[in-house]
Amino acid sequence: MTARIPVTRRTLVKGALGGTALIAAPWVRRVDAAEVLYVNTWGGAWEAAAKKNIFEPFTKETGVEIRTVSPVSVAKLAAQARTGVYEFDVTTLGGGDIVRANKAGIIEPINDKAAADMGLWKDAVFQNGVASHAFATVIAYRTDKFPNGGPKNWAEFWDTKKFPGTRCLQKYAARIIPIALLADGVPMDKLYPLDVERAFKSLERIKPSIRVWWTQGPQSQQLLRDGEIDLIGIWNGRILELMDQKAPAAIEWNQAEIDRAYWVIAKGTPRAELARKYIKTAVSATALAGFCKSADYGPLNPEAFKVIPENEAKRMPTYPPHYKLAFEQDVLNAGIDFDAVTKRFDQWLAS
Repeated sequence: MTARIPVTRRTLVKGALGGTALIAAPWVRRVDAAEVLYVNTWGGAWEAAAKKNIFEPFTKETGVEIRTVSPVSVAKLAAQARTGVYEFDVTTLGGGDIVRANKAGIIEPINDKAAADMGLWKDAVFQNGVASHAFATVIAYRTDKFPNGGPKNWAEFWDTKKFPGTRCLQKYAARIIPIALLADGVPMDKLYPLDVERAFKSLERIKPSIRVWWTQGPQSQQLLRDGEIDLIGIWNGRILELMDQKAPAAIEWNQAEIDRAYWVIAKGTPRAELARKYIKTAVSATALAGFCKSADYGPLNPEAFKVIPENEAKRMPTYPPHYKLAFEQDVLNAGIDFDAVTKRFDQWLAS
């Protein structure tokens, strides 16, 4: 991979004047801003799926090379807007992060004209980000522990008499608070704004049965695979992978919690127009369908399901029959300070 040369106003001027350092070192290729697009990724399997289904088709169509920087970093996104030195031009953000990033003015605006030029579907743009794909936090369990089936909703997951066994949940307040409310009987369509006090009372009931609060996807997978826990709140891709490996595990799609990912453009990047062209490709039906099949996500472009075989669509959280059973995080109407709730949650876990 060719060394990254940050594009700033200073480097562009030096390039135009023929800087002596470049003349003295001819093996270093000057990077034209129109030739390369830098994409911030999650690395690993995520990047491999993106490379095959998005990056390579985009390069084939436009001749523009994609170079990647990982992992995804909101802090670097903010620093770029402040300094004008760009490590990457495009990245993906989740719902909570995109609201904060848009409010901070560190992403490029995507107005109605830009959306029309990209050929986007209705409601594709949210907080100046373009909806791409989604994953879900779902209920999963070991089938050798529950041969007649496990919990069908979060209230049953909380029911340690009906479903005795060790539990595991993610150490992530923003996802756990809504789940705790569902477990306490709050209807999905009445979750927001979130009742934090009620959620913590609900969490007190399940806390003694939680053996581990997991923090990494592979960790959650291993805990269920090794039989250290019997029931878990886990990302859909992780449990599907275990099931593909013939582990004694099953998934429940009811009351799945949907997290969306949005493509955004770094504020002030000199390659903003190129980034828009890239996003158009990234969320097109064919590219997105391939990416989601490879990475076990659900596409947010409705047209993608027209090119996804039914047996593969059934693995996706946004597959219409699954989607209607799920709920989405409503970050705009949460009614809470997520940073304050996260601090309280961490203190509660330590108490």
